[in-house]
Amino acid sequence: MNVADTESSHVESHDQTVPEAWSAFMRTGWGDRELDLPPAPVAAEAAKRRADLIQQFPGERLVVPAGGYKVRSNDTDYRFRPDTAHTYYSGNQTSDGVLVIEPDGHAVLYARGRSARDTDEFFRDRVYGELWVGRRPSIGELSASLGLDVRPIADLDAALQTAAPTRTLGEDTDLDRIASEQRLIKSAWEIEQLAEACDITARGFNDVVAEWTTAQQYGERWIEGTFFRRARTEGNDLGYDSIVASGSHATTLHWIENTGAIHPGQLILLDMGVEGRELYTADVTRTVPADRTFTPLQRDLYNLVLQAQDAALDLVRPGANFLDPHNAAMRVLAYGLEDLGLLPVSADESLDPNNKTYARWTLHGTSHMLGMDVHDCASAADSAYREGTLVEGMALTVEPGLYFQEDDLLVPEELRGIGIRIEDDIVVTADGSRNLSAELPRSVADIEAWLGR
Repeated sequence: MNVADTESSHVESHDQTVPEAWSAFMRTGWGDRELDLPPAPVAAEAAKRRADLIQQFPGERLVVPAGGYKVRSNDTDYRFRPDTAHTYYSGNQTSDGVLVIEPDGHAVLYARGRSARDTDEFFRDRVYGELWVGRRPSIGELSASLGLDVRPIADLDAALQTAAPTRTLGEDTDLDRIASEQRLIKSAWEIEQLAEACDITARGFNDVVAEWTTAQQYGERWIEGTFFRRARTEGNDLGYDSIVASGSHATTLHWIENTGAIHPGQLILLDMGVEGRELYTADVTRTVPADRTFTPLQRDLYNLVLQAQDAALDLVRPGANFLDPHNAAMRVLAYGLEDLGLLPVSADESLDPNNKTYARWTLHGTSHMLGMDVHDCASAADSAYREGTLVEGMALTVEPGLYFQEDDLLVPEELRGIGIRIEDDIVVTADGSRNLSAELPRSVADIEAWLGR
């Protein structure tokens, strides 16, 4: 093997060998072209976020990596998506970058720039080579776009050797917590990004409805593919794997196999969300009848869940406890289950935190924070999140559900295999809340009209 064969680490056994003459020839005769990268919309906000973050850790260096590629199969990787906190504080979406915020507040992004022409990387490397995967921004282009001091990733190790106490995101629980808690309240710009993601998501749902006849023929995978097309066309990607759950699949909370057929008489649970170009995601669920019309039983159960969601939505406002909407929804569902004769105790007894027998059929919480992660702010302290108070700028889901497993012998046979969830994305406003996904129908009449168009 000659020297040229060893210069790139991302080559495969089936790749052609590279004679020195070819390698030398490939390194010559290339023009230089600049990418005209626009200023990153988040640049100014990211600078303020960094300033707020470093105040929590005086005298310390903070390290926030973007992450790298993850293997999908052998020599193929998943499409790269940067770590949320890294992009939140830097705006960078390229792989392998590391943001370092020094104790004095000066921030440096150490990044992997475009493929150099003095090595074989640009035409041989399957992961980073420009002729394989496209042109990466140069160090200068990234700096101009992000409004950041950007330096080559090769300089990182030396920079971290200089004296300063260092915390690294993902390794330091206090840094993880503060970074999550900082994202609890969204700026006006962030709410715009969430609203755009919800608007694209609504169009994706409408795409599915427009192809309902074909979806009935091909099943869950057709719906998954149809929605994915909209996510990739207008957004960055899916915010999470779509849940397309027909019939009893809807009783599996995170059904992502999406391999089932759609049969007459079934309900179809669609939990899908688009991640926008700035990585903010929607998270919306609608449950619809395969036949475009609810049966009387399906209508009654659906209206029970809708009543629970309405009760929860009424309590999304400044000053409410985070769990108030959940408790309101569960109260409605518990009394509904009592009316169905399913509870082993009274609804009031069931709602006692030391009992919770109603939860056999509700399973999950009603809300979670939403933002750049579908389950956003996950490392925040309970006192700031689950046990905290809602304030203006928080974004959260409201998504009660009822789930009757197909093998649950404690429910009548006609209920078995039915799962219903209704989910919307809500922002807390100064005087209440705003439903970002309100464009999609929720009532029985509106859903039937939607499917019937």
